[in-house]
Amino acid sequence: MTHSFVVRIPDAELEPEPLDPAQIVSGTPEVTGKVVWESEDGRQVRGIWQITPGVVTDTEADELFVVISGSATIEVEGGPTLHVGPGDMAVLREGDRTTWTVRQTLRKAYAISL
Repeated sequence: MTHSFVVRIPDAELEPEPLDPAQIVSGTPEVTGKVVWESEDGRQVRGIWQITPGVVTDTEADELFVVISGSATIEVEGGPTLHVGPGDMAVLREGDRTTWTVRQTLRKAYAISL
């Protein structure tokens, strides 16, 4: 990145990010996203991510995100169940095994540390 910038998250065009079929528990969720900034060493990533309704599993990176639209329940194995919707900020820890139940197409802005 050579300059500061602004991205209008609700209107950003996203690219398909196919899910591994093994991650899909139920429904036909589709994921799209866009990386808007990445550090030179690739260890810091900022972007936008969206998922349509369904249930999926994941293993998380260190992530902070803010929900822009939609809603979901995120069950953290051995931890809390998070209910997220517009305006909510959440933090996931590296290695968290999660199950996402997406009720309304969810769009979030995220910052990941690898």
